[in-house]
Amino acid sequence: MCGIALIVSGIRIDISSLPFDSTSPLRKTEKLLFSLDDLKEALRRRGPDSLSTKKVVLQFNLSGENRVSSFTEGDDADVSRSGNRDNNRECNNCGIQTAELRFVGATLQLRGTIPLVQPLVDASGNVLVYNGEVFGGLHLASDCNDTEFLMQTLGKCCSCGTSSTDHCVKCGKSSIPDVLSTIKGPWTIIYWQDSSRTLWFGRDAFGRRSLLVHWPTEDDSTFLLSSVSPVSPVQQASEYEAHNGIGCLNYWEELPCGIYSVHMDASNSSGYLIGEVKLHEYTNSMLNELIKWERISVEPSSEDLQTSCCKFSRKQHDTCLSSLEAVPSEIDSIQPSIPMPAHILLNAIKESVLRRTSLYTIYQAVVSGIRQENFVPVAVLFSGGLDSMILAALLDKCLDPIYEIDLLNVSFDGDVAPDRKSAKAGLNELRRVAPSRKWRLVEIDADLSELVSETSYVMSLINPANTYMDLNIGIALWLASGGDGWVSFANPSDNDDNYARIKYKSNAKILLVGSGADEQCAGYGRHRTSYRRGSWLGLHEEMRIDMQRIWKRNLGRDDRCIADNGKEARFPFLDEDVIRVLLNIPLWEIANLDQPSGTGDKRILREVAELLGLCEAAVLPKRAIQFGSRIARESNRKNFGSNRAANQASAGSVRIHRKSNFS
Repeated sequence: MCGIALIVSGIRIDISSLPFDSTSPLRKTEKLLFSLDDLKEALRRRGPDSLSTKKVVLQFNLSGENRVSSFTEGDDADVSRSGNRDNNRECNNCGIQTAELRFVGATLQLRGTIPLVQPLVDASGNVLVYNGEVFGGLHLASDCNDTEFLMQTLGKCCSCGTSSTDHCVKCGKSSIPDVLSTIKGPWTIIYWQDSSRTLWFGRDAFGRRSLLVHWPTEDDSTFLLSSVSPVSPVQQASEYEAHNGIGCLNYWEELPCGIYSVHMDASNSSGYLIGEVKLHEYTNSMLNELIKWERISVEPSSEDLQTSCCKFSRKQHDTCLSSLEAVPSEIDSIQPSIPMPAHILLNAIKESVLRRTSLYTIYQAVVSGIRQENFVPVAVLFSGGLDSMILAALLDKCLDPIYEIDLLNVSFDGDVAPDRKSAKAGLNELRRVAPSRKWRLVEIDADLSELVSETSYVMSLINPANTYMDLNIGIALWLASGGDGWVSFANPSDNDDNYARIKYKSNAKILLVGSGADEQCAGYGRHRTSYRRGSWLGLHEEMRIDMQRIWKRNLGRDDRCIADNGKEARFPFLDEDVIRVLLNIPLWEIANLDQPSGTGDKRILREVAELLGLCEAAVLPKRAIQFGSRIARESNRKNFGSNRAANQASAGSVRIHRKSNFS
């Protein structure tokens, strides 16, 4: 699945009960006109296998009982623009008021053997659009489509009301929040339960899939949900951009993670359909523990630290001796004295990668007509750094050996960018530990000065994020996930190791991304600062803040940039079981920030890398994509004159309010 959207018209949406400051009715937003066609066009760019719409029409008799009836219509391509106006439609002769819910579903099918077109409508009139994957929690067959299975499961849920408890006291059936809380994996959903006249929508607890919302405001009463922000209509954007240099960044918000319901009711006194938005708790107790992100052991005793340091020193010694004496065929037999938590974490990450790659090769190979041996089902967003090396090595262990693996690497400074250098070194190390696998390093070269229209477009993708750091990361991710680059190979006729380059575009639909590793394993510089200021408790609190805001700062933005290329981002480090394993490990086993960079930070992941035979990757320092690819340097020079000036202005956090040199 690659995107969903909803336009609601003719209904007064009441958001007063939501606990978000941004939902204040006095809040101002830009006045834009987004049509159904605009949303469809934004989703169509993602290259879905199918794109369709459904319309649910609600009717209310003003002269009779307060009864709301509904019916569902098929595709409706020609829809008038919604905007800053009242969309109620009333028949003067019969006193019937009409409201509409327009659902859009763009399907990139990666599961099941039968083509599926969303929105799904069942015999009871329920409507579903779903952008996500079920990796666990609900039990479905390997050849079953998870969206279809979810539709059947939700159709059996309680419709007595909007109860958010596990089971309804009246009918004994599961509640919709209970079903959604059970899903392991990334998801966003919009679901119309016809019998209760209730709209449900929401996002998984970590926000691994994008869902933007436009809450009704004083300026614009439209209620919109969408996986992506459409490019502003030209006549609206031109005037705004003349003053700001960017498209409108105030219209959309990232929907906070949660499960929401809107029960449609009628009011004779106001003459409107009323829908009150309610936020429901996740009902899964294990999930709620992960959301709180409480670690079992945070502060070590002096004995704990001494034991940990002894293990660390012995491990370094054993690993050094092993790596000096080892040859490629002996890598798997090397067993340095690495603490047991690293073994447990390695198994958890491996299972996470397996869940995300084992069920998705059949359908795409069939529909694309690609011969199986030429089909590349999975690629890795690859910097050659610690996280991407672990994912690549584990993908090799999980993926059928007949498939090649694409390693997607972006550079804004050719072969001298740090990430390009580490990617080439990483490729050599992967070939050493997995010599039978066919690895393909896709070198994606970019020149920021030439990316004028592309940069403007990426601004619409990262929306509502609006800093130079967001834009730099967004451009790098967008280009890398596109997979359009060059592949080098040795020329067999030469004896001096000359390499030829050929043009290549990766056709992999699944992209493994290392998001979540730094947040959970103390990989950022701010973690070291927090540790210096507040010791172990300060470090733990900073890491918890990172995990609880990752949906807003990172994942929505990244998902939109990657999905625009028709790719589905998957985040093995953010698997629920991986998060739980990491929280069960004492913090001092996760990281030791008294040690230097490249050693103590993300200590446990460095041990995992060593278990995989990745001794060179295990000592690499953390380097963010905007710095490793050198887009940040090029951006600083263009927009601030120099790196020094950009650093003085804290360029990464500067919002793009002025006319940018990008455009």
